[in-house]
Amino acid sequence: MKITFFGAAHAVTGSCHCLEVNGKKILIDCGLQQGRDEHDDNILDFAPNYIDYVLVTHAHIDHSGRLPLLVKEGFNGRILTTGLTAELMSVMLRDSAHIQEGDAQWHNQKGKRAGLPPVVPLYTLADAEAAIHMLETVEYGWLFDLCEGVKVRFSDAGHLLGSSILEIWATENGVTKKIVFSGDLGNESQPIIRDPSFVEQADYVVMESTYGDRNHEPPESYTEALAALIDDVFSKGGNVVIPSFAVGRTQELLYYLREIKRDGLVKSLPSFKVYVDSPLATEATKIYSGNLHGYLDEDAIAIIQGGENLFTFPGLTLTQSTEDSRALNEERMPKVIISASGMCDAGRIRHHLKHNLWRSECAVVFVGYQGEGTLGRKLLDGAKSVKLFGEEIAVQAKIVNFKGLSSHADRDHLLEWIGHFTPAPQQVFVVHGDSEVTELFANDLNQRGIPAHAPLYEEVYDLASGCMLAKGIVLETKPKVAAVSGSPAYLRLLGVSKDLDALVQRSRGRSNKDLAKLADQIRQLMEKWDA
Repeated sequence: MKITFFGAAHAVTGSCHCLEVNGKKILIDCGLQQGRDEHDDNILDFAPNYIDYVLVTHAHIDHSGRLPLLVKEGFNGRILTTGLTAELMSVMLRDSAHIQEGDAQWHNQKGKRAGLPPVVPLYTLADAEAAIHMLETVEYGWLFDLCEGVKVRFSDAGHLLGSSILEIWATENGVTKKIVFSGDLGNESQPIIRDPSFVEQADYVVMESTYGDRNHEPPESYTEALAALIDDVFSKGGNVVIPSFAVGRTQELLYYLREIKRDGLVKSLPSFKVYVDSPLATEATKIYSGNLHGYLDEDAIAIIQGGENLFTFPGLTLTQSTEDSRALNEERMPKVIISASGMCDAGRIRHHLKHNLWRSECAVVFVGYQGEGTLGRKLLDGAKSVKLFGEEIAVQAKIVNFKGLSSHADRDHLLEWIGHFTPAPQQVFVVHGDSEVTELFANDLNQRGIPAHAPLYEEVYDLASGCMLAKGIVLETKPKVAAVSGSPAYLRLLGVSKDLDALVQRSRGRSNKDLAKLADQIRQLMEKWDA
């Protein structure tokens, strides 16, 4: 009986853990690595036919996004998740496949001119469809036998509609251990969905730590704070651009905007228009507007029973075509534009940033986590300019971060959740956080008398005996499958680039003046050689 950490180990994306019991291999999530976490082009770290089952905690791509690749490369087992997660995955995996195909096409267009061999997409729409057809659904509270010696129960994680905490009872050679996987734990008092469930007993817990080093800073009222911001921007003739995750966060924003419209909180332009410019968000909103019995919180149920729709209001437009999307940047009337992706690394949001970032009367509002290395994080960190579609764009717009508007539990709520286990688990494995955050949170738990450890990538732990079987790997030093080729001068340049990255990492904590000077010097050098 053992567990291997194949993803989200000292990283905040790519969740993937393998539990082995009685010769059966059970994956808990199979997510894409994104941003700074990405390595080896998201290849699988194991043979797909090695896996018998996949249990999916929720639909977000960093937890489900490699399932089509798993199926493409030979997986033929069972994939289980909640009914609503399966519905959301049906649109999210198709969208992910579309992105994979589009990225490959773009690279091949450039590569062909450069004489490079063609690349193939990580997976295709057909692969995504095959994975979707393999989904089997369960519901919260069901206790069922997965296979010999393994019982499973899904409980509400309060992070996204259908998101789950997994309780697994594993028995091997007469020894039974209970392992709990937190999935992504939700923030408390979010609209629409319920608060995370508490679990009271486990031998082992694998828990997330996205915000394990800090607490959220919520405004007194999201609706009032957002309305005040919109009012201020509209009075100057600007647009409010909101990079938003298409599933979950966009629907939460529509919930708040419905309240703002209903209560007339925007005085400068009461009839303002809101555009959701994301085909994926449109499809997800349709699912959110469907049968949500067993998933909604009491306030949302009361609104529906009162005859209101949670996510529609006068002035809302869900754009579909690229022509409609482009037209938004030609129409001068102040407006709210909600678009994906949430971290600004792909999708239509990049076009809207190109047309609005340089305008001082506009505002860009971040409403979710921005991973290291993403365009969203660069903007939050104070970038003075960014490159979009080959053009340098000055950042003149107001950059706002609604820190409290998060679907993840913060540090105090994570501590509250793990504190409900009595007695404390034999071991807590801290995952799904930036490398330094996983270590900080694990140390925090240890100081509170809760044994905790932040596993490394490919670390193996024996759950029956309670000891490590194989040490993990630090991803930054993981050897690549193929050696990098090139001239000696080019290889020397690659080595210097790693030294530069190390220098940047060591610079955290230096004065703002020194950091700004270093950034300007690096940028000047890049511009000189990129000309």
